[in-house]
Order: sequence, then structure tokens, then C-alpha cells
Amino acid sequence: MEILRAKTAGFCMGVSLALQKLDSAIEQADSRRICTLGPIIHNPQVLADYEARGVFCATSPAELGPNDCVLIRAHGITRQVEEAVRTSGAHVQDATCPKVKKAQLAIRRATENGAVLLLFGEAEHPEVKGLLSYAHGVAHVFGSQEELDGLALAPDGDYVLASQTTQDRGVFAAIEQDLRRRLARLEVLSTICDATRERQEEALEIARTVDVMVVVGGKQSGNTRRLADLAAQCGKTTYHIEEASELLPENFSKKTRVGLTAGASTPKKLIDAAQAWLEALP
Repeated sequence: MEILRAKTAGFCMGVSLALQKLDSAIEQADSRRICTLGPIIHNPQVLADYEARGVFCATSPAELGPNDCVLIRAHGITRQVEEAVRTSGAHVQDATCPKVKKAQLAIRRATENGAVLLLFGEAEHPEVKGLLSYAHGVAHVFGSQEELDGLALAPDGDYVLASQTTQDRGVFAAIEQDLRRRLARLEVLSTICDATRERQEEALEIARTVDVMVVVGGKQSGNTRRLADLAAQCGKTTYHIEEASELLPENFSKKTRVGLTAGASTPKKLIDAAQAWLEALP
């Protein structure tokens, strides 16, 4: 069986930076408890590894104390929660992805005169909640063109369009085109990161040429789910797994070419394990 492995599979820059900061904090811990506020990234195997190393995953600022060292997760947090974290007395390190931080600040600037924010993303995703908190006024989240169509938008109002950093760039472009026809004043922020675009483009390119796709990454990872969705949209059977043990030999019977990619929070060892499993098939 021929395996086409995506060159872009695995950690993106933001994830790598966040984990480097966490590793450094662990090394310099002394007597301090090392904490993250929420999962630092969306990969259960990585989180389990850090838990085994003594890292505590706090669910709220109330769980933090003055002797703690707390890292703000790669997805970012809301402004209100960050303020509570900083007033807890804990030593704070910001591990927010630079692309997410840039999007937060761009939204704050673009809405400071009262423009309404239209944010394309998953309403319950922590990154989206953080982005929303930077809007100065009214803000709407929508996850599809259909949800956007359900919003009552004044044609002569002031609007800002932005996106969760890991959304589909093609879908966002279509949404922008639609809104430019409907609204007189619209500012569009380029908040989808290049790493997301590159991963999606490579996943599509591979999916078009193989019999089946395997996408490795956390089930809670939005960017990983979108890679699997894009591959499936090509009409190819797609398996979104967290570990190679989830794969079944019968699903690859009579397949000659398989594509392999992974989300931006998937460690290399899990991708390598999936490739080794596929290579061992008879």
C-alpha cells in the first residue's frame, strides 16, 4: 500500500510555542504549582502526558492561588477571565497563539467605534469566546451561511467580518462576497492563519488522489475536524482517529493508496504510529 503523508501534518507554530513555554515553566518550577487555564491545546494524549508530569488543568480562576504559575492556553481566553486570572495573584504566562492574539487585537480595534462584529466560527469553542470578548459592542457568531442568513442585518449599518483562525478559507471567502452585496459598510479582517490554509489545501490535494484518508488528531480539535470534513467532501472514506489503535484492517482491504494527515495539535509520534500501522498491513 502506498501512503501519502502530508508535509504540513502536525504541530503548528502556535502549538509549538505554547508547549515550549509550558516545558520551560515545568523546568523552572521550583516549589510553584504549574497550571494551565483549560486545556493548553486540544489533544488528549498530550494533555495526559503533562498531567503525568504534574501539570494541573484549572477550570476557572477560582482554582488558582498566589504561588501558582499559570499558562493561558493556546486558544486564548476571554478578557474577563484573563482579568480574574491576573487578580488571583498567580504568576501568569500568556501562551496564546500569536495568530489568535493578533485576531483579538484586530477585533478590538475594528469595533471600537461601535461596528457590529460578525464572527464566523464555532460558538462554543474557547477561541471564539475569547475573540468575542474583544468586541466593543454587539457581536454575532455564526457557523454557516444558513445561520448568517438568519441574522437581521441592517443594510446601512457598520459591520466587521472576522473568523475563527482555523475556519475554512473558501467558505469564508464566499461569506464575504455575500455580505459585500448586502451591506453598505463592511470591514473584513483576515484572521484565518496561513498554517490552516496550507493544511487544508494539502489535505484536499491528497484526498483527490487516494482511495481512503486517515486524519489523526483530537476529537475536540476544530482544525482537525475540518481536515476530516474536507477530505470527506471529496467523496473519499475518511477516518478521524486519535490513535492508531482505532484503525481496523478490514477498512483498508483492497485499498492501494491511503492519505495521511493530522491536525495542528497532533504530536509527531501519533502520526508516526498511524503510518507504521498502515505500513504493516499485508
